[in-house]
Amino acid sequence: MNKKVSQHFKSVWGYFPDELTNDGNYNFLFNGQHFKQYCTNNSCDSNLEQINSACLYLFNAFFGDFNSYTDNAKKKIDIVYYIIIWLSYMLSLKKENEINKLNDFYTKHIEKNEHYNKKIQSVRDYECYKELINKKKDLLNMDNYIISNFYKAFKLLCEMYSEYGENTLNCKKCSNKAIQFVEKYKELNGDSNNNDSSPYKKILSTLSNDYDNLKNECKDAKDSNFPALKEISTPQDTIESIGQTTEQIGQTEQKSDVTSSSSSIVSKLIPVVSIFVAISFFLGISYKYSLFGFRKRSQKHLREKLKK
Repeated sequence: MNKKVSQHFKSVWGYFPDELTNDGNYNFLFNGQHFKQYCTNNSCDSNLEQINSACLYLFNAFFGDFNSYTDNAKKKIDIVYYIIIWLSYMLSLKKENEINKLNDFYTKHIEKNEHYNKKIQSVRDYECYKELINKKKDLLNMDNYIISNFYKAFKLLCEMYSEYGENTLNCKKCSNKAIQFVEKYKELNGDSNNNDSSPYKKILSTLSNDYDNLKNECKDAKDSNFPALKEISTPQDTIESIGQTTEQIGQTEQKSDVTSSSSSIVSKLIPVVSIFVAISFFLGISYKYSLFGFRKRSQKHLREKLKK
């Protein structure tokens, strides 16, 4: 992410607002014909064709030639994630589009579309836009609404880069959005769809890296506030944590059982010992008195003999 990338998305938002009108329709300017050069016969006749034309505009802006690829994309294709997030969100606004997974859109509007298959000159890393999408094809089978959940975080990030404008004097302006971004990121990070085998985690990582890059740019700026992001977690981490806690509880219970068992044995021994001590005490007294009585009788017998 950089200033130029954010400006291209900002241009799309200007012509293709990401909110529906009050009557539930898309609110595209110029009837969605602004990027009509990417539609068949220069005419975008449906909502899906209009959205697709804006999608092609973004691919062309970032990957259309060597200069775009090196200047805007910085020779990285992670921007494809952002294009797909935008596309997913726009498709999710209206259920009647009947696009539940991007793979459906890919089959109908990308796979055989000449604009996506046209060879790009002077770039060796990829042949065409479709190849770029294929490199991120693991996204296509994700539920469209899951991908669109990233949209708010992505848009906040884009707005921050736009406000920053590669000028640290503007870092303070970004602070409020930075706090909002961190809150949204925390929510996404705790989602059950976040696991090692899913592209969900890859998108989180891309968002995290771009946020941290901007945070580093503003680290010495006066009055800027960019909270730190927590490390990406997965449900597996939670499971392991729960397992460790359960094991600790088990060990505690075992110790408790041993303690309880020992206490039980001691409690059972105490009455026995008490009885034994009591018996010994009474026997001692009995013996003492018996001995005293024997001595007394002996003395009496001796006195009687002396009198005789």
